[in-house]
Amino acid sequence: MSRTPKDGKKQGTLFADDFDGFGPSRFRPAEEVPPVFEVRGKRLSKLKRGAKKNAPKVPGVYGMLDSRGRLIYVGKAKNLRARLLCYFRENSRDPKAGKIIEQTKRLVWEQCGDELAALLRELELIQRLRPRYNVLGVPGFQRHHYICVGKSPGAHVYVTAAPTGKEQGVYGPFVKRHRSEDAARRLNDWFKLRDCPQTVPLTFAEQGALFDPARSAKCLRFELGTCAGPCVGACTRQDYAAGARAAKAFLDGRNRSILQTLQEQMGVAAEELQFEKAASLRDKLHALQWLDDRLNLLRTARDRNSFVYPLEGTDGQTRWYLIHRGEVQAVSFPPDAESATRVASLLGATFADRPAPAVLSDVAVDSVLLVAAWFRKSEDERSKLLTRAKAEAACAMFPSAAPA
Repeated sequence: MSRTPKDGKKQGTLFADDFDGFGPSRFRPAEEVPPVFEVRGKRLSKLKRGAKKNAPKVPGVYGMLDSRGRLIYVGKAKNLRARLLCYFRENSRDPKAGKIIEQTKRLVWEQCGDELAALLRELELIQRLRPRYNVLGVPGFQRHHYICVGKSPGAHVYVTAAPTGKEQGVYGPFVKRHRSEDAARRLNDWFKLRDCPQTVPLTFAEQGALFDPARSAKCLRFELGTCAGPCVGACTRQDYAAGARAAKAFLDGRNRSILQTLQEQMGVAAEELQFEKAASLRDKLHALQWLDDRLNLLRTARDRNSFVYPLEGTDGQTRWYLIHRGEVQAVSFPPDAESATRVASLLGATFADRPAPAVLSDVAVDSVLLVAAWFRKSEDERSKLLTRAKAEAACAMFPSAAPA
Protein backbone atom coordinates (compact mmCIF):
# COMPACT_ATOMS: atom_id res chain seq x y z
CA MET A 1 0.00 0.00 0.00
CA SER A 2 1.30 3.42 -0.90
CA ARG A 3 2.26 5.65 1.98
CA THR A 4 1.48 8.86 0.07
CA PRO A 5 -2.10 10.17 -0.03
CA LYS A 6 -3.38 10.32 -3.59
CA ASP A 7 -6.05 12.94 -4.14
CA GLY A 8 -4.71 14.64 -7.26
CA LYS A 9 -5.25 13.95 -10.95
CA LYS A 10 -6.63 10.44 -10.50
CA GLN A 11 -9.47 11.59 -8.30
CA GLY A 12 -10.04 14.74 -10.33
CA THR A 13 -10.75 12.61 -13.39
CA LEU A 14 -12.93 10.19 -11.46
CA PHE A 15 -15.23 12.89 -10.07
CA ALA A 16 -15.03 15.53 -12.78
CA ASP A 17 -18.55 15.00 -14.19
CA ASP A 18 -21.87 13.91 -12.77
CA PHE A 19 -21.47 11.40 -9.99
CA ASP A 20 -22.51 7.89 -11.00
CA GLY A 21 -21.03 5.99 -8.08
CA PHE A 22 -17.61 5.19 -6.68
CA GLY A 23 -16.90 2.47 -9.21
CA PRO A 24 -16.85 -1.33 -9.06
CA SER A 25 -16.76 -3.20 -5.78
CA ARG A 26 -16.13 -6.77 -4.72
CA PHE A 27 -18.36 -6.16 -1.73
CA ARG A 28 -21.66 -6.30 -3.56
CA PRO A 29 -23.26 -8.76 -5.99
CA ALA A 30 -22.11 -8.28 -9.59
CA GLU A 31 -25.65 -7.59 -10.80
CA GLU A 32 -26.45 -5.03 -8.09
CA VAL A 33 -26.57 -1.36 -9.14
CA PRO A 34 -26.65 0.79 -5.99
CA PRO A 35 -28.66 4.03 -5.89
CA VAL A 36 -26.41 7.09 -5.89
CA PHE A 37 -26.96 10.83 -5.47
CA GLU A 38 -25.04 14.06 -5.28
CA VAL A 39 -25.65 17.56 -3.97
CA ARG A 40 -23.67 20.58 -5.17
CA GLY A 41 -23.46 23.95 -3.54
CA LYS A 42 -20.98 26.71 -2.82
CA ARG A 43 -22.74 27.44 0.44
CA LEU A 44 -23.17 25.03 3.30
CA SER A 45 -26.83 25.95 3.58
CA LYS A 46 -27.48 24.54 0.09
CA LEU A 47 -25.60 21.35 0.83
CA LYS A 48 -27.56 20.95 4.06
CA ARG A 49 -30.90 21.43 2.31
CA GLY A 50 -29.93 18.91 -0.35
CA ALA A 51 -28.86 16.32 2.21
CA LYS A 52 -31.98 16.84 4.32
CA LYS A 53 -34.25 16.50 1.31
CA ASN A 54 -32.57 13.66 -0.58
CA ALA A 55 -30.39 11.56 1.72
CA PRO A 56 -32.18 8.29 2.64
CA LYS A 57 -32.34 6.72 6.08
CA VAL A 58 -30.40 3.63 4.98
CA PRO A 59 -26.79 2.39 5.21
CA GLY A 60 -24.28 3.68 2.71
CA VAL A 61 -21.03 5.48 2.04
CA TYR A 62 -20.58 9.15 1.34
CA GLY A 63 -17.86 11.35 -0.05
CA MET A 64 -16.86 15.02 0.32
CA LEU A 65 -15.41 16.75 -2.74
CA ASP A 66 -13.66 20.11 -2.71
CA SER A 67 -13.86 22.96 -5.22
CA ARG A 68 -11.42 21.17 -7.56
CA GLY A 69 -13.49 17.98 -7.60
CA ARG A 70 -11.03 16.06 -5.44
CA LEU A 71 -12.33 13.50 -2.98
CA ILE A 72 -11.10 14.69 0.41
CA TYR A 73 -13.03 12.36 2.70
CA VAL A 74 -14.98 9.10 2.63
CA GLY A 75 -17.26 7.92 5.41
CA LYS A 76 -19.80 5.22 6.11
CA ALA A 77 -23.16 5.45 7.80
CA LYS A 78 -25.82 3.18 9.20
CA ASN A 79 -28.22 6.02 8.43
CA LEU A 80 -26.99 8.29 5.63
CA ARG A 81 -29.39 11.15 6.31
CA ALA A 82 -28.62 11.34 10.04
CA ARG A 83 -24.86 11.07 9.50
CA LEU A 84 -24.66 13.76 6.84
CA LEU A 85 -26.76 16.23 8.80
CA CYS A 86 -24.36 15.84 11.75
CA TYR A 87 -21.73 17.72 9.74
CA PHE A 88 -23.87 20.87 9.75
CA ARG A 89 -24.32 21.05 13.55
CA GLU A 90 -21.59 23.46 14.59
CA ASN A 91 -22.10 22.99 18.32
CA SER A 92 -21.82 19.21 18.37
CA ARG A 93 -19.49 18.25 15.51
CA ASP A 94 -15.79 17.64 16.14
CA PRO A 95 -13.14 20.03 14.76
CA LYS A 96 -12.09 17.62 12.00
CA ALA A 97 -15.67 17.34 10.73
CA GLY A 98 -15.94 21.13 10.67
CA LYS A 99 -12.73 21.46 8.67
CA ILE A 100 -13.92 18.85 6.16
CA ILE A 101 -17.38 20.32 5.59
CA GLU A 102 -15.98 23.85 5.22
CA GLN A 103 -13.96 22.65 2.20
CA THR A 104 -16.81 20.62 0.72
CA LYS A 105 -18.56 21.79 -2.43
CA ARG A 106 -20.14 18.48 -3.43
CA LEU A 107 -21.72 15.79 -1.29
CA VAL A 108 -22.01 12.38 -2.93
CA TRP A 109 -23.34 9.12 -1.58
CA GLU A 110 -23.90 5.54 -2.57
CA GLN A 111 -26.46 3.35 -0.83
CA CYS A 112 -25.54 -0.07 0.54
CA GLY A 113 -27.80 -2.98 1.29
CA ASP A 114 -26.70 -3.33 4.92
CA GLU A 115 -24.31 -1.94 7.52
CA LEU A 116 -21.60 -4.55 6.87
CA ALA A 117 -21.59 -3.63 3.19
CA ALA A 118 -21.11 0.02 4.15
CA LEU A 119 -18.18 -0.81 6.45
CA LEU A 120 -16.48 -2.90 3.77
CA ARG A 121 -17.12 -0.35 1.04
CA GLU A 122 -15.65 2.47 3.12
CA LEU A 123 -12.49 0.45 3.74
CA GLU A 124 -12.25 -0.47 0.06
CA LEU A 125 -12.55 3.17 -1.03
CA ILE A 126 -10.01 4.43 1.48
CA GLN A 127 -7.51 1.79 0.39
CA ARG A 128 -8.13 2.52 -3.29
CA LEU A 129 -8.52 6.31 -3.37
CA ARG A 130 -6.61 7.50 -0.28
CA PRO A 131 -8.72 10.61 0.48
CA ARG A 132 -6.65 13.24 2.23
CA TYR A 133 -8.58 13.47 5.50
CA ASN A 134 -8.86 9.70 5.83
CA VAL A 135 -5.13 8.99 5.70
CA LEU A 136 -3.21 12.00 6.97
CA GLY A 137 -2.22 11.43 10.58
CA VAL A 138 -3.76 7.95 10.75
CA PRO A 139 -0.89 5.54 11.52
CA GLY A 140 -2.85 2.43 10.57
CA PHE A 141 -3.06 3.59 6.97
CA GLN A 142 0.53 4.78 6.68
CA ARG A 143 2.94 2.67 8.69
CA HIS A 144 2.21 -1.03 8.64
CA HIS A 145 5.13 -3.06 9.96
CA TYR A 146 6.19 -6.61 10.78
CA ILE A 147 7.84 -8.47 13.63
CA CYS A 148 10.65 -10.67 12.35
CA VAL A 149 13.08 -13.29 13.60
CA GLY A 150 16.41 -12.68 11.91
CA LYS A 151 18.95 -15.04 10.42
CA SER A 152 21.39 -17.21 12.31
CA PRO A 153 23.87 -17.22 13.93
CA GLY A 154 22.83 -14.06 15.81
CA ALA A 155 19.07 -14.35 15.29
CA HIS A 156 16.90 -11.99 17.31
CA VAL A 157 13.42 -10.45 17.26
CA TYR A 158 13.02 -7.04 15.65
CA VAL A 159 10.47 -4.76 13.97
CA THR A 160 10.69 -3.56 10.37
CA ALA A 161 8.43 -2.04 7.75
CA ALA A 162 10.14 -3.91 4.91
CA PRO A 163 11.07 -7.58 5.45
CA THR A 164 13.73 -8.81 3.03
CA GLY A 165 12.45 -12.38 2.68
CA LYS A 166 15.62 -13.81 4.24
CA GLU A 167 14.26 -13.92 7.79
CA GLN A 168 13.53 -17.11 9.71
CA GLY A 169 10.03 -15.81 10.39
CA VAL A 170 7.87 -12.82 9.49
CA TYR A 171 4.71 -11.97 11.45
CA GLY A 172 2.08 -9.32 10.88
CA PRO A 173 1.36 -6.77 9.62
CA PHE A 174 0.78 -4.65 12.71
CA VAL A 175 -0.26 -1.02 13.06
CA LYS A 176 0.84 -0.04 16.59
CA ARG A 177 4.58 0.15 16.27
CA HIS A 178 5.30 1.19 19.84
CA ARG A 179 3.51 -1.91 21.11
CA SER A 180 5.29 -4.15 18.61
CA GLU A 181 8.69 -2.77 19.57
CA ASP A 182 7.90 -3.21 23.26
CA ALA A 183 6.87 -6.84 22.70
CA ALA A 184 9.97 -7.54 20.57
CA ARG A 185 12.22 -6.06 23.26
CA ARG A 186 10.61 -8.22 25.93
CA LEU A 187 10.97 -11.36 23.81
CA ASN A 188 14.66 -10.65 23.29
CA ASP A 189 15.08 -10.11 27.03
CA TRP A 190 13.20 -13.28 27.98
CA PHE A 191 15.07 -15.54 25.57
CA LYS A 192 18.35 -13.61 26.04
CA LEU A 193 18.76 -12.69 22.38
CA ARG A 194 20.99 -9.89 21.18
CA ASP A 195 19.54 -6.63 19.90
CA CYS A 196 22.80 -4.92 18.99
CA PRO A 197 23.74 -3.81 15.44
CA GLN A 198 24.76 -6.47 12.94
CA THR A 199 28.20 -4.86 12.79
CA VAL A 200 28.98 -6.13 16.31
CA PRO A 201 31.06 -9.33 15.84
CA LEU A 202 29.92 -12.55 17.48
CA THR A 203 32.24 -14.96 19.24
CA PHE A 204 30.65 -18.06 20.69
CA ALA A 205 32.21 -20.04 23.54
CA GLU A 206 33.43 -22.84 21.30
CA GLN A 207 35.39 -20.35 19.16
CA GLY A 208 38.09 -19.64 21.72
CA ALA A 209 41.33 -18.39 20.19
CA LEU A 210 44.88 -19.48 21.13
CA PHE A 211 45.64 -15.99 22.36
CA ASP A 212 42.20 -14.88 23.52
CA PRO A 213 42.09 -11.08 23.96
CA ALA A 214 40.11 -9.61 26.83
CA ARG A 215 36.58 -8.99 25.69
CA SER A 216 33.88 -6.88 27.23
CA ALA A 217 30.15 -6.77 26.49
CA LYS A 218 29.01 -4.04 24.13
CA CYS A 219 25.95 -3.14 26.22
CA LEU A 220 24.51 -3.51 29.73
CA ARG A 221 22.07 -6.25 28.84
CA PHE A 222 24.66 -8.96 29.44
CA GLU A 223 25.38 -7.57 32.90
CA LEU A 224 21.64 -7.38 33.61
CA GLY A 225 21.13 -10.98 32.60
CA THR A 226 18.85 -10.24 29.63
CA CYS A 227 21.33 -11.23 26.89
CA ALA A 228 23.30 -14.46 26.54
CA GLY A 229 26.39 -12.48 25.54
CA PRO A 230 27.31 -13.87 22.12
CA CYS A 231 29.59 -10.87 21.68
CA VAL A 232 31.87 -12.02 24.54
CA GLY A 233 31.77 -15.78 24.06
CA ALA A 234 29.51 -16.28 27.08
CA CYS A 235 27.27 -18.84 25.33
CA THR A 236 27.64 -21.57 22.76
CA ARG A 237 26.19 -21.29 19.29
CA GLN A 238 23.88 -24.18 20.15
CA ASP A 239 22.55 -22.57 23.32
CA TYR A 240 21.94 -19.25 21.58
CA ALA A 241 20.16 -20.96 18.68
CA ALA A 242 17.88 -22.73 21.19
CA GLY A 243 16.77 -19.35 22.53
CA ALA A 244 16.03 -18.09 19.02
CA ARG A 245 14.03 -21.24 18.26
CA ALA A 246 12.04 -20.77 21.47
CA ALA A 247 11.20 -17.17 20.51
CA LYS A 248 10.07 -18.34 17.07
CA ALA A 249 7.97 -21.11 18.65
CA PHE A 250 6.12 -18.46 20.68
CA LEU A 251 5.52 -16.30 17.62
CA ASP A 252 4.34 -19.36 15.67
CA GLY A 253 1.90 -20.19 18.46
CA ARG A 254 3.56 -23.59 19.09
CA ASN A 255 4.77 -22.83 22.63
CA ARG A 256 2.97 -20.20 24.70
CA SER A 257 4.32 -21.35 28.07
CA ILE A 258 5.99 -17.98 28.60
CA LEU A 259 2.56 -16.48 29.31
CA GLN A 260 1.77 -19.04 32.00
CA THR A 261 5.23 -18.67 33.54
CA LEU A 262 4.86 -14.90 33.76
CA GLN A 263 1.41 -15.29 35.27
CA GLU A 264 2.75 -17.67 37.94
CA GLN A 265 5.76 -15.48 38.71
CA MET A 266 3.53 -12.44 39.05
CA GLY A 267 1.30 -14.31 41.51
CA VAL A 268 4.24 -15.41 43.62
CA ALA A 269 5.69 -11.88 43.70
CA ALA A 270 2.33 -10.47 44.80
CA GLU A 271 2.01 -13.06 47.57
CA GLU A 272 5.49 -12.17 48.82
CA LEU A 273 4.53 -8.46 48.76
CA GLN A 274 7.15 -7.73 46.09
CA PHE A 275 4.86 -5.27 44.40
CA GLU A 276 7.44 -3.60 42.14
CA LYS A 277 8.50 -6.98 40.79
CA ALA A 278 4.87 -8.00 40.32
CA ALA A 279 4.19 -4.76 38.40
CA SER A 280 7.21 -5.36 36.16
CA LEU A 281 6.05 -8.92 35.43
CA ARG A 282 2.54 -7.62 34.75
CA ASP A 283 3.87 -5.19 32.14
CA LYS A 284 5.79 -8.01 30.44
CA LEU A 285 2.72 -10.22 30.48
CA HIS A 286 0.47 -7.52 29.01
CA ALA A 287 2.92 -6.79 26.19
CA LEU A 288 3.32 -10.43 25.22
CA GLN A 289 -0.38 -11.23 25.70
CA TRP A 290 -1.26 -8.42 23.28
CA LEU A 291 1.17 -9.83 20.74
CA ASP A 292 -0.12 -13.37 21.22
CA ASP A 293 -3.75 -12.27 20.80
CA ARG A 294 -2.96 -10.39 17.60
CA LEU A 295 -0.93 -13.25 16.14
CA ASN A 296 -3.66 -15.73 17.06
CA LEU A 297 -6.19 -13.58 15.21
CA LEU A 298 -4.00 -13.49 12.12
CA ARG A 299 -3.33 -17.23 12.26
CA THR A 300 -7.03 -17.98 12.66
CA ALA A 301 -7.89 -15.74 9.72
CA ARG A 302 -5.17 -17.28 7.57
CA ASP A 303 -5.91 -20.92 8.37
CA ARG A 304 -9.62 -20.99 9.18
CA ASN A 305 -12.63 -18.64 9.25
CA SER A 306 -14.02 -19.77 5.90
CA PHE A 307 -17.81 -19.72 5.55
CA VAL A 308 -20.80 -18.09 3.88
CA TYR A 309 -22.58 -15.41 5.87
CA PRO A 310 -26.19 -14.73 4.79
CA LEU A 311 -27.28 -11.25 5.87
CA GLU A 312 -30.65 -9.63 5.24
CA GLY A 313 -30.31 -5.96 4.41
CA THR A 314 -32.49 -2.97 5.17
CA ASP A 315 -33.79 -3.25 1.59
CA GLY A 316 -35.23 -6.69 2.33
CA GLN A 317 -32.65 -8.45 0.14
CA THR A 318 -30.44 -11.19 1.54
CA ARG A 319 -26.82 -11.22 0.47
CA TRP A 320 -24.28 -13.99 0.80
CA TYR A 321 -20.89 -12.80 2.06
CA LEU A 322 -18.26 -15.34 0.99
CA ILE A 323 -15.61 -15.13 3.71
CA HIS A 324 -12.41 -17.11 3.22
CA ARG A 325 -9.56 -17.02 5.74
CA GLY A 326 -11.24 -14.19 7.60
CA GLU A 327 -11.59 -11.87 4.59
CA VAL A 328 -14.67 -11.11 2.50
CA GLN A 329 -13.69 -12.36 -0.95
CA ALA A 330 -16.98 -11.92 -2.79
CA VAL A 331 -20.67 -11.16 -2.33
CA SER A 332 -23.66 -12.62 -4.16
CA PHE A 333 -27.39 -12.91 -3.85
CA PRO A 334 -28.61 -16.35 -2.75
CA PRO A 335 -28.97 -18.80 -5.67
CA ASP A 336 -32.14 -19.07 -7.69
CA ALA A 337 -33.03 -20.87 -10.91
CA GLU A 338 -31.16 -18.32 -13.03
CA SER A 339 -28.12 -17.69 -10.83
CA ALA A 340 -27.45 -21.07 -9.21
CA THR A 341 -24.74 -22.09 -11.69
CA ARG A 342 -22.98 -18.74 -11.35
CA VAL A 343 -23.15 -18.81 -7.54
CA ALA A 344 -21.82 -22.38 -7.45
CA SER A 345 -18.90 -21.32 -9.65
CA LEU A 346 -18.21 -18.35 -7.37
CA LEU A 347 -18.18 -20.64 -4.33
CA GLY A 348 -15.71 -22.95 -6.03
CA ALA A 349 -13.38 -20.09 -6.97
CA THR A 350 -13.57 -18.48 -3.53
CA PHE A 351 -12.95 -21.60 -1.46
CA ALA A 352 -10.45 -23.26 -3.79
CA ASP A 353 -7.82 -25.25 -1.92
CA ARG A 354 -4.85 -22.93 -2.31
CA PRO A 355 -1.95 -22.63 0.12
CA ALA A 356 -2.53 -20.05 2.83
CA PRO A 357 -0.24 -17.02 2.57
CA ALA A 358 2.60 -17.03 5.07
CA VAL A 359 1.88 -13.37 5.86
CA LEU A 360 -1.33 -11.43 5.26
CA SER A 361 -0.92 -8.26 3.21
CA ASP A 362 -1.57 -4.96 4.97
CA VAL A 363 -4.69 -4.47 2.81
CA ALA A 364 -6.02 -7.92 3.71
CA VAL A 365 -5.37 -7.55 7.42
CA ASP A 366 -7.55 -4.43 7.63
CA SER A 367 -10.39 -6.40 6.08
CA VAL A 368 -9.77 -9.35 8.40
CA LEU A 369 -9.89 -7.09 11.46
CA LEU A 370 -13.11 -5.49 10.23
CA VAL A 371 -14.80 -8.88 9.85
CA ALA A 372 -13.53 -10.03 13.25
CA ALA A 373 -14.86 -6.86 14.89
CA TRP A 374 -18.24 -7.36 13.20
CA PHE A 375 -18.70 -10.83 14.68
CA ARG A 376 -17.43 -9.72 18.10
CA LYS A 377 -20.09 -7.01 18.08
CA SER A 378 -22.79 -9.36 16.75
CA GLU A 379 -21.86 -12.74 18.24
CA ASP A 380 -25.35 -14.14 17.65
CA GLU A 381 -24.86 -13.70 13.90
CA ARG A 382 -22.55 -16.73 13.91
CA SER A 383 -25.60 -18.98 14.17
CA LYS A 384 -26.51 -17.99 10.60
CA LEU A 385 -23.21 -19.08 9.03
CA LEU A 386 -23.19 -21.67 6.26
CA THR A 387 -20.38 -24.04 5.48
CA ARG A 388 -19.23 -24.32 1.88
CA ALA A 389 -20.99 -27.70 1.66
CA LYS A 390 -24.32 -26.25 2.80
CA ALA A 391 -24.02 -23.33 0.41
CA GLU A 392 -23.26 -25.67 -2.49
CA ALA A 393 -26.20 -27.87 -1.46
CA ALA A 394 -28.44 -24.80 -1.71
CA CYS A 395 -27.17 -24.25 -5.26
CA ALA A 396 -27.65 -27.91 -6.13
CA MET A 397 -31.36 -27.63 -5.36
CA PHE A 398 -31.66 -26.06 -8.79
CA PRO A 399 -31.08 -28.65 -11.58
CA SER A 400 -28.94 -26.34 -13.67
CA ALA A 401 -26.25 -25.99 -10.98
CA ALA A 402 -23.64 -28.36 -9.62
CA PRO A 403 -20.78 -27.72 -7.18
CA ALA A 404 -17.60 -26.43 -8.87
